[in-house]
Amino acid sequence: MVYSKAIGGEEVNYKVDHIPKNTKNNKRPGTKMTPQYITIHSTANPKSTAKNERDWLVNPSNNRTASWHICVDEKQAVEAIPLDEIAWHAGNRQGNTKSIGIEICESGDRAKTIQNTVELVAQMLFERNWGIERLRRHFDWSGKNCPRIMSANNWEGWTGFKLSVERELNRLKAGEKTKVNHEPSNWAKEAWEWGIKNGVTDGSNPKDTATREEVIAMICRAKKVK
Repeated sequence: MVYSKAIGGEEVNYKVDHIPKNTKNNKRPGTKMTPQYITIHSTANPKSTAKNERDWLVNPSNNRTASWHICVDEKQAVEAIPLDEIAWHAGNRQGNTKSIGIEICESGDRAKTIQNTVELVAQMLFERNWGIERLRRHFDWSGKNCPRIMSANNWEGWTGFKLSVERELNRLKAGEKTKVNHEPSNWAKEAWEWGIKNGVTDGSNPKDTATREEVIAMICRAKKVK
C-alpha cells in the first residue's frame, strides 16, 4: 500500500511505500518491536533522493543487510519499513530492536532537507509524548561517524538539530499552527552558513531568550574553540 500525508507543513509530503518482507538479505524481517528511541543517520550519498534510497533497498544488486524506516529529502519523507518493525540500521542489537531509523539525504537543498527532518521528528515525538532525550545518533549506538553531516566541530550540528527539534516540539505542544519563518536575519548570514537551519544561534529567532547551550556555542565560536 502506498499513501501520502502532510507532516509539519503543506510542503513536507510523507509517503508510505513499504518494501516487501523477506527481501534479499532480509532487509525487512517483519519482526515486531516497541520503539523507545529515534535514531538519526545521513545517507553518505550526495546524489540520492529519498525515493532512490527506498528503491535501492529492493534492488537485486544490493547485497547489504542494512535498512532503515524513513528517509527524508528536500521534497518528501518515504517510509520503507513499518515503524513497529525492526530495521537493520544502528550497528548493534539494542539500536536495531529499540529505535526507529531515519536517514537524512545529503543531496539537494541541505537546509530544506534538515528542516523537513526537524518537523518530521518533532511530530513523531509529539505523537508519542516523547522529548528530545529519545533522540540518538547512529554514533551513539555503534561509534560510526553518522550522521556525518552533523559531526563537524565536535557534533555542533547535532546540538543544533536537537535544539531545532525541541523548538518545533514546543510549538506543537503550544498548539501553534502558523508556519514559522526560519529564514535568518541579514546579520545572521555567517552563522546560518555554519551548519544547520534554525540551529544553534542561527539568527532566525533574534528575540528569543538564549539557552545555556546556545550561550556556550556562541562563546566557543567567538574563542574559536572546538
